[in-house]
Amino acid sequence: MIGMLRGKVWEIQSERLVLDVQGVGYLLTVPYGLLAKSSLGQELVVYTHVVMREDDLSLYGFSSLEEKQLFLEMLSVSGIGPKAAISLLSTFGAVQIQSAIASENLNLLTKVPGIGKKTAQRLILELKEKFKGHVSLPSGGESFSDTSPHTHSEALQTLLALGFGLEEARQALGHAVKDSGELTTEEQVKKALRLLAGG
Repeated sequence: MIGMLRGKVWEIQSERLVLDVQGVGYLLTVPYGLLAKSSLGQELVVYTHVVMREDDLSLYGFSSLEEKQLFLEMLSVSGIGPKAAISLLSTFGAVQIQSAIASENLNLLTKVPGIGKKTAQRLILELKEKFKGHVSLPSGGESFSDTSPHTHSEALQTLLALGFGLEEARQALGHAVKDSGELTTEEQVKKALRLLAGG
């Protein structure tokens, strides 16, 4: 199976990118963090995993082996499919997910669209022991910052739903959160909309 690809970014979509590897375009579903730092023509090394189902053959891509491994570990949990695992990685990133599971932080995990309380509990139950010990937990146990680069993915999805293109939405959000301290999703969207409107 395909374990790694190296090529140039040919196309960037809302949740996927096309990687040109010697003239062959591979369509990869990737976490938002990888999309956010990708640009057209950029050469990328992407660690990949193929998901085969009766009616689907999909390729998933990751910026590191650690991120790919976490994706596979989440897939091993009953009720967690590729979309939910990618959604988790898009919202918080690998380290924060591991920390949330190790510290049994249900509140953080259930902030992710598609992750309900029962699913979050299964993640904790089945993966908690794997992450304890090698994940440094924030002081205070359950206090996590919501200001990682991945957390404005919700705001990005809102802008895409309003009809804006991925590139212009990403740029507007980048300017909106720059030097602004902590902003809620709603505040990020409002500020980005003002920038997109030229105000």
